[in-house]
Amino acid sequence: MPTQAALRILGIETSCDETAAAVVENGRFILSNIVASQVDIHAQYGGVFPEVASRQHILTIYPVLEQALKQAHLDINDVDAIAVTRGPGLAGSLVIGVNVAKGLAISSGKPLLGINHLEAHLYSVSLMERSSDVGIAPLYPMIGLIVSGGHTELVLMKEVLQYQSLGRSLDDAAGEAFDKVARLLNLPYPGGPSIQKIAASGNPMSFQFPRAWLEGSWNFSFSGLKTAVLREVRKLERFQKPLPVADLAASFQQAVVEVLVEKTLRAAQEFKAKSVLVAGGVSANQCLRDTFASRTNIPLYIPPIELCTDNAAMVAAVGYHRYQAGQFDDLDLDVIPNWPIAEVGIGKGQVLA
Repeated sequence: MPTQAALRILGIETSCDETAAAVVENGRFILSNIVASQVDIHAQYGGVFPEVASRQHILTIYPVLEQALKQAHLDINDVDAIAVTRGPGLAGSLVIGVNVAKGLAISSGKPLLGINHLEAHLYSVSLMERSSDVGIAPLYPMIGLIVSGGHTELVLMKEVLQYQSLGRSLDDAAGEAFDKVARLLNLPYPGGPSIQKIAASGNPMSFQFPRAWLEGSWNFSFSGLKTAVLREVRKLERFQKPLPVADLAASFQQAVVEVLVEKTLRAAQEFKAKSVLVAGGVSANQCLRDTFASRTNIPLYIPPIELCTDNAAMVAAVGYHRYQAGQFDDLDLDVIPNWPIAEVGIGKGQVLA
């Protein structure tokens, strides 16, 4: 197993609509973290258009890589390995990143590391901008809530690279529900920031929207909540009443946050977790952050806003741990668009029974 004072991993992330590259040293220190967002491009569609996303990755991947290496004051020969997201995500987008990573691995002779996107979010809190920072050393066992536009996943993490998937969304992910409700309320894409902004002036008690607790399970469901908002909007429109958008948004947001927080904290108690981690794009939501902070009596870890959304630094952080464990991938590495975190350890690492 290779060891050295400064182990630098180049991370590549193209699972959805962000083209990202980063260099991280020793799994913690960000030397560069470049993200080219496609939000403005997809706003006209009200969501991510897969074919457009993959074409945009082709256009931006090499400039983003060049900028990441330049900002880190390195070239490809100075990094120790290349970590790339291989799933889950949009197949066409994933292929761009994986093929570029393979090309770099072949040309440089550097090891290749295929990383699970959900797994990567769990390491976003351990990243720091400067080596002089004290940083965070998460306490295990830990309950991780990964909540984004495409995923809502509850994970038990006993140690580094050891995961047990407890539950997930059975229909709409929380972030997806935010986007769909935002469209119902004629709010701009992406829905999360739009709903948060207008909800600040609304009353979260105005509408008693349902909470799907799914008792006896750690799974989530938000489609019923989305449908309840739709029915309320249609009812108000039928009576030709102006939509109380702020109140609708605040009540919807409160319903989502309440379920996410309550189920996560129940899991933490059930599995005797020493800490709670919340990551993914929706973890940027201020109502969610404030509610967790007010309800949690054990250490709570939430990444800074810039590391909540998809980025390559978190991919490189996982790459460091897999490099240290000698868990490398061959050049026949393929994408896995529906790769569950429960299967991450098959053939490498360890998944808890």
